[in-house]
Amino acid sequence: MMSRSTLGRFFFAISMVAFGIQQLVTAEFVRLVPPLPAWIPGHASWAYLIGILLLLAGIAIGIGHKARWAAAMLGAMLVLSILFLHLPKAAANPLAGFVWTNPAKALAMLGGVILLAGALPRERVDRSSTLASLFERLMPLGPLFLGGFLILGGIQHFVYADFVMKLVPAWIPGPRFWVYLTGIALIAGGAGLLLPKTQRLAAIAATMVGIMILLWVVLLHIPRAMADLHAAGEMSGVFEALALSGAAFILADRGRAMKRETPAGLPPRT
Repeated sequence: MMSRSTLGRFFFAISMVAFGIQQLVTAEFVRLVPPLPAWIPGHASWAYLIGILLLLAGIAIGIGHKARWAAAMLGAMLVLSILFLHLPKAAANPLAGFVWTNPAKALAMLGGVILLAGALPRERVDRSSTLASLFERLMPLGPLFLGGFLILGGIQHFVYADFVMKLVPAWIPGPRFWVYLTGIALIAGGAGLLLPKTQRLAAIAATMVGIMILLWVVLLHIPRAMADLHAAGEMSGVFEALALSGAAFILADRGRAMKRETPAGLPPRT
């Protein structure tokens, strides 16, 4: 049976490949990397270049060859986009809560990259040992970034309930109830990732988060994308959510593995 970590890695790989293909087809930036400032020339050329890198990274992660180097490239890309693209936009209107959604989401994706790279087995040829050690040291940031984003998203379900209600499919009755329920679930899931009392509870919380986001992919994101195939943002939203679901599954499997690795009589590793 496929492990949760392997499933999560494939979800992440599929998402990166999809992002890359989408950028190559549209010559536009998708959600993972926001559009560059207007003063930077060659917008379409940069979109193609980033698209090719995303495609290659997704393939590398999927087949498990040079996957950690691909993750390092994705991580660097996300860090640069957060520092120079997301944060300046948010800082221009810091009191508007919604402007922090995209920076927090980019941080969550960065957390997913860290979890992915940290969970990869070390290669037989020890050329990536330094890179592997770096990601292993960064591993605590993975659940921090992912859990923080979930809590922020949950709070925003209450603050911007009227807007979020518009995202609920019309065939689902009582949209406000579901908005509040998912808001509570997001906050609870995020708290479970940030404040686990045991590795077992952390693994359960991460698994539930992964399943919850995967259900949104099926019930919310895919129908919205299929309703308007020309809306690039809706299609990229499918794979953005799929990647976050994959990150949660990777975290769940890591929590279980750490529990197994803890010697009898010793406290769980943190």
